[in-house]
Amino acid sequence: MKVIPLKDGDFAVTKNKEFTLLENAGEDTQLTMAIQPFLIILQEEYLLLDAGLGWMQDEKPVIIQNLEKENISPGDITKILLSHLHKDHINGLVRSEGDSYELNFPNAEVYLQKREYEYVQSKKESSSFDFEILEFIIQNARIVWMDEDRGQLSPEVYFEVTGGHTPFHQVFRIKEGKEIFFYGADNLPQSVYLKYHVAYKTDYDGKKAMEQRIKWEVQAKEEGWKILLYHDMKVPILKM
Repeated sequence: MKVIPLKDGDFAVTKNKEFTLLENAGEDTQLTMAIQPFLIILQEEYLLLDAGLGWMQDEKPVIIQNLEKENISPGDITKILLSHLHKDHINGLVRSEGDSYELNFPNAEVYLQKREYEYVQSKKESSSFDFEILEFIIQNARIVWMDEDRGQLSPEVYFEVTGGHTPFHQVFRIKEGKEIFFYGADNLPQSVYLKYHVAYKTDYDGKKAMEQRIKWEVQAKEEGWKILLYHDMKVPILKM
């Protein structure tokens, strides 16, 4: 197994969930964060953990440029596992072609929680979501609807619905032999979240997410996890 961060870049984020490259950020910055999906190379599959913001550079999605550096084409991706549906996690599934959209990974199955999608339909006013892109994905991608609280997607890949950041946010564990990679998505997006035990008000249920991090840290140390950090600007993979 090989795991490769596919970093879109480091971004500044405003209160209206507008993303700007950090180097070009103005004074209205509320947060700073990396956005970096992860490529998981297994013996017979290429998986993506989330898909990034869809950031473009030189008229081409950065995520595709990053894959090509690894000699992997977009058509090689077999599965895309979505933790939740915020736009900085799903918009990289799609690129704009004039007035229309096109799937970046047309051969991939896209795994998402049905209950999370149903919840999002009540949040049409939220700037955290890009509903036009989301609905294009639902209508055109090879969706695999997930509706269980936990389970196994393949011999190596396990999932669990945790809630916390969003009501049906889910995390993934990839295990091959004695090696375990853990992806806590936005319940554990940066290494600093392990340093300070804080219930963040930006989460749907900050206390629940905090309690999960405390539990995961103990388990990670016991089992030697490698934790994948989607929003960490310095440490994409934390070895415990």
